[in-house]
Amino acid sequence: MLSLRAISSFSWRVFRFRLFGCEPLISQMDKCTNEEQVFDLIEENKAIISEEEVGCAFNILWQFQKQNTGLLKSVEYIKNHPQFLTLYNLTTNKMEFMNDDNLVNVLYCIQQFAVEPHDPLVEALVTEAWRRLERFDMNVLAKFSTCLADQHLYFSPLMGKIADIVSRNLETIQDLRSLSVLMVSISSLTSQRFQKQLVKKTELLFDTIDSSQVNTARRILQFLRNIKYSYYPLLERCNKVFLSNMNDLDLDTISKIFSLYHSVQFNNFEFILITKKRLTEMIPLFDQPATFVKLFVVLGPMAGPEEKKQLESSILLISEELTSQDALAVIGAMEEMESRNLRLIKKIASILHKNLENYKPIELLKITHSLIVLHFQSKEFFVKLRELLLSYLKISVKTSEISILVSAISKLPSPHLDEVGISRIEAVLPQFDLNDLNSFATSVLKWIQYGHVYPDNTTGKQLKLLQKIDHYGHQRLQKYNNLNSLWAEVKSLKGDWFSESLLEETIATLQRLVDGINYTNVAGIAYFISRTNYLNTLLLDKIASVVLQQIEKIHPFAIFPIILPFSTLNYDPPQRDEFFGTCIQHLNSYLSLLDPLRLVFLGFFFATLEYFPEDLLRTIFNIKFLSRLDSQLEILYSTLNRKVQFRLMELNRAVCLECPEYQIPWFHDRFCQQLYNKDIGSLNGAQQQIYKMLAEVLGGANCVKASALTPYYHLLDFECILDKRKNPLPYGNHNVTLGKMPQMHWESNTQIVGSSLPPGAERIALEFLDLRAFCRNIPHLKGKSAMKKRHLEILGYRVIQIPHFEWNSMVLSTKGARMDYLRERIFGDGKS
Repeated sequence: MLSLRAISSFSWRVFRFRLFGCEPLISQMDKCTNEEQVFDLIEENKAIISEEEVGCAFNILWQFQKQNTGLLKSVEYIKNHPQFLTLYNLTTNKMEFMNDDNLVNVLYCIQQFAVEPHDPLVEALVTEAWRRLERFDMNVLAKFSTCLADQHLYFSPLMGKIADIVSRNLETIQDLRSLSVLMVSISSLTSQRFQKQLVKKTELLFDTIDSSQVNTARRILQFLRNIKYSYYPLLERCNKVFLSNMNDLDLDTISKIFSLYHSVQFNNFEFILITKKRLTEMIPLFDQPATFVKLFVVLGPMAGPEEKKQLESSILLISEELTSQDALAVIGAMEEMESRNLRLIKKIASILHKNLENYKPIELLKITHSLIVLHFQSKEFFVKLRELLLSYLKISVKTSEISILVSAISKLPSPHLDEVGISRIEAVLPQFDLNDLNSFATSVLKWIQYGHVYPDNTTGKQLKLLQKIDHYGHQRLQKYNNLNSLWAEVKSLKGDWFSESLLEETIATLQRLVDGINYTNVAGIAYFISRTNYLNTLLLDKIASVVLQQIEKIHPFAIFPIILPFSTLNYDPPQRDEFFGTCIQHLNSYLSLLDPLRLVFLGFFFATLEYFPEDLLRTIFNIKFLSRLDSQLEILYSTLNRKVQFRLMELNRAVCLECPEYQIPWFHDRFCQQLYNKDIGSLNGAQQQIYKMLAEVLGGANCVKASALTPYYHLLDFECILDKRKNPLPYGNHNVTLGKMPQMHWESNTQIVGSSLPPGAERIALEFLDLRAFCRNIPHLKGKSAMKKRHLEILGYRVIQIPHFEWNSMVLSTKGARMDYLRERIFGDGKS
């Protein structure tokens, strides 16, 4: 065997000598078919090899590596080859004679072969490139910026110099490929003004690129992710590039695109549907753990029941081969998939358990969250995880890390933090922004809730810590004089602490900086207000005004969050019809492009505001659209799936009742019957009180019906009937157990109620309105409750709404006062 190898080697050398003897060395290297042939040429010509040939050798070696499936092993082998050292030494001696392109290319290739950033040659190449920086053309500058990014030098003075060069030459740059590379590299050093210039330049150059340039589109997406800017016009154009090249996208590229889309909160139904089909076809093709895990992570959350079962079975088969990072990726995907595969959950948890010490704090937070969501139970696991988190907390000095660790500890079963942990938080509080303070406060509230379980009596210290968090939160809010800076911190705030401690001051600060609202932030601020349930007419009027004045600069996708606070809070701005009309007009050309679920929600938002745009409704209530919606529902997680179906039903009901002239049919009987056949809750304490008193006021339990269903399936707290003399009419036999839903008997359910009553009689709907029915700051009825009242009146009911703040007031603190209140509301004359 060894003899054969020797003969083969000798034959190659003789053949190469005859073939290449008179050819230039670069031509000889171009004809090599593997790395060994390149190294042989270097060995034989090292005395005469030029700087250009050194660059060519590095380039060809790297091209071979890109085609090699065993990349890591090959990189190590090449880097340790004797002739690689020869190239290394030749580069050291000849770098100053290399042209710009060759110099940067050699640096790039050397880094790809895992030569460390602190290696003397790498440092020398970077220094030489820095010396020539101003004369680099954009292609060379782009590649050099990638080399610096690979060394994580995003904030270095050298990267700052590159950003300055790009800024000064932006108008003359015509190559979007090079610009996209530079944008990603310098994104951490760009001001908001510069970011807008880069985005505008990208838009201008986008049509100059070939539609097959997937990598350029991906880098543009990466830049938008880095600067946290969901700029829809560019996102859409990038998405079109991906769709037109779907057959050429591999698993790795699809995975990166999905990750970027998630970061910029961009969803495209068509892209998801097509990639789901393509990825499903890939399931049988991958048997290596690393690649199958990547497929599992991307496909799992959008897979149908059969595909999920197949994926889970396959991952279980290879579970013994999974690395710690594989297990981390799988458990995150299982959370998104809402997996209930207990065997697989336990198996992945066992891998995580073995490797807990190897995970970073942010990874431990992900593990904690995923396992809690998946209802995993293991005292041994969580005890070890808790000990690990606490040990990290005691030694951590990074504020971001401390915030992550505290959040992870608070998510554990029976969360608790000792005095050492509390002191650790107190020491760093002044350094934290509002998001971190909010996270801390949420954690402290959980610890206080569970404080009685632990004997160390830390509850008092936790309350003091909460007070300090309040103090720093208010202090931070008061310092803001710029809306964009404020907005960067408050946009994701939510939770009990924020609502109780900071919400009013946050709204007041937004109102103080109201002139800063413009087309770039109006959608985000509108969405934030809708989440707070806080009605501030000045802010909403400003939002409407900005939309009317700057509608051409607002992307149609942004109409969705803009309308939301008006719908949720039941508020009509000045120039109501002009405002809603402008929004709808802006949307009309995009109706066929919007995701089906987004259109359903938009239709519902407008319906709560008594606004029924015909073009939008005709688009939704269309067989083709509903078929697309069904396809999308298949890839949504169960909670969102149910929410979309319910909103479609509510929209269908609203259109049938409020716009009968559109002649849109009611087609939700079966859905509603299935919905109300399930256990949908019970009467709460206040409702049970009211039920008993109504029975007394009306003369018996057979004169009041609890949990009654109306035509079109509105669920009432209580219903009663009065004849024309205002005497209660008894119902037939219907036994109601307090706190339980009555049994339903189904029939056609669209008849107006008055048609089945004696002449002059009226049917009354009584609704107890808890705090969820009203705006947080004033007793103003929110959109859904107002719409329900309209519908009941259309159906022929007299509607009596009992607000919680009236029922629980001091005036109605006795049973007698409450009985009189009910008599007055029902009979209007104090009749007993």
